[in-house]
Amino acid sequence: MRALLVCSTALLAALLAVSPEIASAQMKLSPKATAPGGPETRYFTSIDGLMDGNADVILKETRQGKTVTAAVLDVCYPLAKNSDRKDRFVVNLQVAGQTLTGTTQSLGAKAPVSVKLLRKPTGDTFEFRGQIAIGQAVTEVTSPDNSDLSEQEFKDNQSTDDSISAAPKDFTEVSPESVAVRLKLDAAADFLKSLKGEKIELSLNSLTVSCDALRAGEQTITLAVDPERAAQLIAKAKSAPGVVAAGWTAGVVDMERAIRFPAAEWRDGERLNRDKLAAGIGAVLAKTFSARPAAAQWNENTGKLKLVLKRPSQIYPALELTDIIEVEALVSPDRPGASDHLMLWVGNPSVTTADETAGPKLNLANASASDEEGDQFDDNGSVDALAKELKGQRWNSDKSAWK
Repeated sequence: MRALLVCSTALLAALLAVSPEIASAQMKLSPKATAPGGPETRYFTSIDGLMDGNADVILKETRQGKTVTAAVLDVCYPLAKNSDRKDRFVVNLQVAGQTLTGTTQSLGAKAPVSVKLLRKPTGDTFEFRGQIAIGQAVTEVTSPDNSDLSEQEFKDNQSTDDSISAAPKDFTEVSPESVAVRLKLDAAADFLKSLKGEKIELSLNSLTVSCDALRAGEQTITLAVDPERAAQLIAKAKSAPGVVAAGWTAGVVDMERAIRFPAAEWRDGERLNRDKLAAGIGAVLAKTFSARPAAAQWNENTGKLKLVLKRPSQIYPALELTDIIEVEALVSPDRPGASDHLMLWVGNPSVTTADETAGPKLNLANASASDEEGDQFDDNGSVDALAKELKGQRWNSDKSAWK
């Protein structure tokens, strides 16, 4: 029996040496395989008070029983107060009893960093006290009541990857005008400069490099483009240096306000007859809103159609005020590539009231979106009316299919 145990131990050691990936998979499938008293990895994902509470902190500890044998502190923080720009440092901490110390420099600004923390168990939680200095700025750390996480719990809590679909089967889960490009951080500036002069709209929010992006070394840029040019832009992006992935992503299209309809009547050859589409959509909306079409404009960058309609306001008839109704729409094929169907998305209408009478006018203060507390203007069944006029289909959310 002793000989058998020795042989089994030797075999396991050989497997670990030859194929750590296989051994790791076996350990995940069978947690009980971990040797009692073996090393364990635990995580803290917050330490209160750092950078006015704006720091994103990960403290990784390796423990043997209750004793910490190694620790790594990863802190991402604003470069300046109220700034969207981030810096980060990662420091290997020396462990001496309950004291954790280390020095490094920040990865962006190259500022010197020193850390000295006292770690104290308090029942089921932990307390951290000490100092973290970045350049000349010193933060006093007083952080009681911190709970730790297992490695699996830590992984489960991490943010999911960006949803980028390079070849979607249709535009029911991604939006035809919305493109995302994930690329290496050191390639982002050149890629963004290459977009100058392009007929696109770049999302300003996507220029902010988040803590997740700093840790991953990759940034995701999102932009809107005319659906007719989206595939071409994605192909161009894929060939750019440093690009990891490019494709369609979520955008303006809400399937509850989408219609799928036959394309033949609304095309001249392979191209959309935009004048006919604008006139047709505008006529239906004018009827449902009891208004008259006033303007229709296609956005060269995004391919969106903006329709403006007007009608007499009923707020105070004697003043002869005018309701101005604006509706955005987007028309594209219902899937990438050739298709005999189009998809129309119609946004929620907005209404303002103005004095357009001759002579002196009243200056009216229209309520802002925040004042309206999220209430939306009644669309008078315009999506159903458009579906009927276009001989189209509405989306069935329960069955995730066109009706």
